[in-house]
Amino acid sequence: MKYLIVFILLISQLTVAQQSLDELLSQYNTRSIPYISVEGLRALQMNDDIVILDTREPSEFSVSKIDGAVHVGFNDFSSDTISEEIADPNTPIVVYCSLGIRSEEIGEKLKKAGFTNVQNLYGGIFEWKNKGYPLLNEQLQPTDSVHTFSKSWSKWLKAGIPVFEQNSN
Repeated sequence: MKYLIVFILLISQLTVAQQSLDELLSQYNTRSIPYISVEGLRALQMNDDIVILDTREPSEFSVSKIDGAVHVGFNDFSSDTISEEIADPNTPIVVYCSLGIRSEEIGEKLKKAGFTNVQNLYGGIFEWKNKGYPLLNEQLQPTDSVHTFSKSWSKWLKAGIPVFEQNSN
C-alpha cells in the first residue's frame, strides 16, 4: 500500500510538471479579462497612451519589471488609487504578474471600477522573458533576473535567472 501511495504521488507530480501554460492558466483563470500576447504588448509599448500595471508584490517588482510598468501590487491594490491616476476609463491598460493569474484578479477589480479597456498579459513576466524581451532592474538597467515567487513556480521560467526567497516552496 505504501508503494502505491508513493507511485500515485510520483505520477501526479509528473503530470503537474508536464502541464502546459494553457492548462495552468485554464486551471486558475476564467478569461474574464482578455489576454494580450507578449508580442501584442511589445507592439503597444510604442504607444504612449498605454498603461502597464505590474500587479506583483514589491519584492518581485524590485528584481525586474517590464519597461514602462507601474507597480500597483496585489495585496495592497486599490482601484481608487488607479482611478485617481487614470482619468479616462477607456485608457488601454495591460496588467501582468508572474504568469497572469493574480493579474486577472486585479483586472477584474479595474473592470468593476469602470475601466473598459483592460487586458491581461498571457504568461506574465515569465512569458515575456521566455520570449526574449528585455527587463529592467530597480536601477532601470537591463537584467536577466526574474522573481519567480517560489521554487515551485520557477519551472515556468525557461529563460533568465530565477530569484526567490529560500524559505519558499
